[in-house]
Amino acid sequence: MPAVSKGDGMRGLAVFISDIRNCKSKEAEIKRINKELANIRSKFKGDKALDGYSKKKYVCKLLFIFLLGHDIDFGHMEAVNLLSSNKYTEKQIGYLFISVLVNSNSELIRLINNAIKNDLSSRNPTFMCLALHCIANVGSREMAEAFASEIPRILVAGDTMDSVKQSAALCLLRLYKTSPDLVLMGEWTSRVVHLLNDQHMGVVTAAISLITCLSQKNPDEFKTCVSLAVSRLSRIVSSASTDLQDYTYYFVPAPWLSCKLLRLLQCYPPPEDGAVKGRLVECLETILNKAQEPPKSKKVQHSNAKNAILFEAISLIIHYDSEPNLLVRACNQLGQFLQHRETNLRYLALESMCTLASSEFSHEAVKTHIETVINALKTERDVSVRQRAADLLYAMCDRSNAKQIVAEMLSYLETADYSIREEMVLKVAILAEKYAVDYSWYVDTILNLIRIAGDYVSEEVWYRVIQIVINRDDVQGYAAKTVFEALQAPACHENMVKVGGYILGEFGNLIAGDPRSSPLVQFNLLHSKFHLCSVPTRALLLSAYIKFINLFPETKATIQEVLRCDSQIRNSDVELQQRAVEYLKLSSIASTDVLATVLEEMPPFPERESSILAKLKKKKGPGAVSVPELDDKREGGELNGGGDRGPDTAAMSASNAVSRYVLVASSCLFMYIGFVCKNNGVLFENQLLQIGIKSEYRQNLGRMYLFYGNKTSVQFASFTTTVSCPGELQSHILSLNVQTKPVEPLVEGGAQIQQVLNIECLTDFSEAPLLNIKFRYGGALQNLSLKLPVTINKFFQPTEMTSHDFFQRWKQLSQPQQEAQKIFKANHGMDTEVLKAKLLGLGTALLDDVDPNPENYVCAGVIQTKGQQVGCLLRLEPNGQAQMYRLTLRCSKDSVSMRLCELLAQQF
Repeated sequence: MPAVSKGDGMRGLAVFISDIRNCKSKEAEIKRINKELANIRSKFKGDKALDGYSKKKYVCKLLFIFLLGHDIDFGHMEAVNLLSSNKYTEKQIGYLFISVLVNSNSELIRLINNAIKNDLSSRNPTFMCLALHCIANVGSREMAEAFASEIPRILVAGDTMDSVKQSAALCLLRLYKTSPDLVLMGEWTSRVVHLLNDQHMGVVTAAISLITCLSQKNPDEFKTCVSLAVSRLSRIVSSASTDLQDYTYYFVPAPWLSCKLLRLLQCYPPPEDGAVKGRLVECLETILNKAQEPPKSKKVQHSNAKNAILFEAISLIIHYDSEPNLLVRACNQLGQFLQHRETNLRYLALESMCTLASSEFSHEAVKTHIETVINALKTERDVSVRQRAADLLYAMCDRSNAKQIVAEMLSYLETADYSIREEMVLKVAILAEKYAVDYSWYVDTILNLIRIAGDYVSEEVWYRVIQIVINRDDVQGYAAKTVFEALQAPACHENMVKVGGYILGEFGNLIAGDPRSSPLVQFNLLHSKFHLCSVPTRALLLSAYIKFINLFPETKATIQEVLRCDSQIRNSDVELQQRAVEYLKLSSIASTDVLATVLEEMPPFPERESSILAKLKKKKGPGAVSVPELDDKREGGELNGGGDRGPDTAAMSASNAVSRYVLVASSCLFMYIGFVCKNNGVLFENQLLQIGIKSEYRQNLGRMYLFYGNKTSVQFASFTTTVSCPGELQSHILSLNVQTKPVEPLVEGGAQIQQVLNIECLTDFSEAPLLNIKFRYGGALQNLSLKLPVTINKFFQPTEMTSHDFFQRWKQLSQPQQEAQKIFKANHGMDTEVLKAKLLGLGTALLDDVDPNPENYVCAGVIQTKGQQVGCLLRLEPNGQAQMYRLTLRCSKDSVSMRLCELLAQQF
């Protein structure tokens, strides 16, 4: 930039700033500012025309006053006049004032745009850069409309100076982020991509930021950048620090550019060209090799730059997930960082290893660092690092190390920070159930969990342990004995009382033979906790007491005395009072047989439904199972092995069986619908098999991880999976391209295997792919078919819009076929935070302060397919009084509007 001459010192501005600094009070400062504003206003309104220097000085003063926090309502025209000056310093101040003070809706925008156009066409590189900086700083839609077509031409022109190219690339990036629909590269695409070959490294660095953003939105248009990026990365990685002297940072050649190149490559799958892929693998190996070399400087800047490149390279290796050698090497490198003295490096290493643990190629390598991770969990001072260590232990857990990891996490829970206890409890509960071969160990673990962190054990956790105990005859006696011993502790958490009351009420008879746990001892132990518990727990204990009367008739008089006392039958809580009165009456007038029937043991939770499905299948005959029934088998069918339950199932009438089957079918459909607004969770679970799902989507590409867990102790043989696309997906024009990796044919008892699905959306679709699973369990062939939760909204890219832009676009999508509307009754509670979470989970951007009615929700997004982009606008209008919604969608493609409307109406 031109040097500022001594005449441009603006002594008057310096004196004014000095006066402000010397003010002793706020009042004195305001008085001096008002005096100066009056002086400037008189100068601007005076008859005598001001010269450029005076205008610049006064505009600078106004800018300084604004930065002090005072409103400025004049001087804008004088700033615009400075833009036409041929002096750099005057033009610079004019652009600075406009960038800071001029609103995008100002009436002066047209004048400003004309001045910017003049500077862009002047071919003066300094003036061009000032104009480009102003466009980027303001970044309004009006400026995008005026210059979006001009800036790409400047960027790729052969006679444009390097400094201007850098400014043009970053300016175009800013406009694309604010108004992506106005920045259409079209004919400029290939020439912009070839900027990666520019000789000037600054141009390459600026251009790659633009190309990365464009690639994320339109990967197919910019896929030629992959080979150029690999080529440029190869030249940087193989160069010595002296080769790129101007761009070497503490002996590391071009670290910022290297990181950006590696990040760009993460937008694409591995290169198909063998030569390009080989060159990229060579680059990644070189980066890993350099990480092992002794540092060339002891300065922290050297290690920061070197490690930044290394972590981006590891992120790329993880993203590709196709090079076993690189994945293992990356894991070993991260393992070295786990004991590094720098906290940030330990944190990043743990975070990256969590991702590596999910790869089939590097999982075993990650497990070798288990002792180091456990040590980090115990000794790290930073809670965020301890949390990442807990996440990594959870990710690396499998059947071989489950008991060790669960034990360590339980041990850590006793001293864990309160902020992460709830998450830790959930992880321990999940791992204990997932890898429990011996269910007595599972019961011990959950009871320990309640003892250590009872306040953080949610209802779902203790519900689940009760379900498992009821479903497994072999663990019921052990559970009763263990919970009885746990209740004898002087301080006992309320959740332990709940579990104890439920299990002893059901299975207390299994330990009643021991004098130390006789019926009266059990009752007295439970009742000793009664006065310390909340109302819901007291209600549960009253139910346990009436169960005791059925199990142990000798306790009847004692329990009736408790139920008869005033504190129960005249309790201020209606629920407790009603239970006490009804249970007392039931125990008094009912015969032993009636009592035994009413209070019989709880039936196993899933098996009863599974038995009905198995019986229904037998009645239908072999080979007569329809596709809907196969979908519903995630709740039961052959997989549950429930067909050999007692004669109670066989005695059911056909009509009852069919009605139960319809209920199960509805619940299965609900499970599938539940994934519309989320990507992770359990897709299917029964007595034999659990299928978990984790998916991620970017543009029109998706990757889905399926986790098949064998819940039995028996091996699954001939385990195969196939993915098919029904209906319209099987037509000659495919809507989805689903590529699957084969799974292991043998799944050991208690083990889990993973399958990766790569999904590409070619065009919009309405039917989800089907996953078919076949395997042999105990010699019998099991067959299961499920809908994969791949819906059109998974390929949404959120789009931020102003209120003006939203309604302008809303009016443009006014064709009747472009709109889908549905008015429906609320299926769930109309909680504001839940609604927002679901709309964000849909994949769109939730726009605030757009709709005139603040109660309404407005969203915008673009569905990315390989063939086209479909813009979608959504409006959800709740009516809390009527418990109704009106959902309106407008999309640039009518079939998408209808499909999204159907999907969303089931979510609220």
